[in-house]
Amino acid sequence: EVVGVGGRLDPASLLAAYRHGIFPMGLGEGGTPPMGWWCPRWRGVLEPGTVHVSRSLRRSLRRFTVTVDEDFAGVLTACADPDREGAWITPEVRRAYGDLHRMGWAHSIEVWREHELVGGLYGVGIGGFFAGESMFHHVTDASKAALVGLDRLVGADGDPRRIIDVQWRTPHLGTLGVVEVHRREYLTRLEHALQAPALDLAAMVRGCI
Repeated sequence: EVVGVGGRLDPASLLAAYRHGIFPMGLGEGGTPPMGWWCPRWRGVLEPGTVHVSRSLRRSLRRFTVTVDEDFAGVLTACADPDREGAWITPEVRRAYGDLHRMGWAHSIEVWREHELVGGLYGVGIGGFFAGESMFHHVTDASKAALVGLDRLVGADGDPRRIIDVQWRTPHLGTLGVVEVHRREYLTRLEHALQAPALDLAAMVRGCI
């Protein structure tokens, strides 16, 4: 559900939006202007520590190495590939999240096979809240491995206030444990999550999964 149209993607506006449960996505083809500000009635949420790891995914994880913030630009570039189905990440969006990353608010999870970046995701972390923005994979299960890594990072300290927001629950994300919560519940939980300590990125080290 779109709750606003227009505005700028400067860091202050973006962070204020996330703190109120709102995220940006362009309304034009391929995410082009005008900018839409979204707060879905039903929100996709992953409870930290509840990601579903199938037997086949568990086997795949052994082939990967997972890191945090080692190649934010590489993950963002892959997610913004204009040839991807449903592409929506414009150059303006890339610049905005690059700025947030340099300020310490946006983070990436990278998945490597040997020395090749084969999957990952990026998003915004505020307190105990992580808003996943986009993910990609070049080999089977690589994006799933990124979500497993994010789940373990966010849930590392067991603080029940923490939440991972994935915007919408898709059938694919549902198989990984993502559930839907109504906007009222989501906003209440977001308020609590923002009061939790910031994510400890040092808890995610190379080869943790």
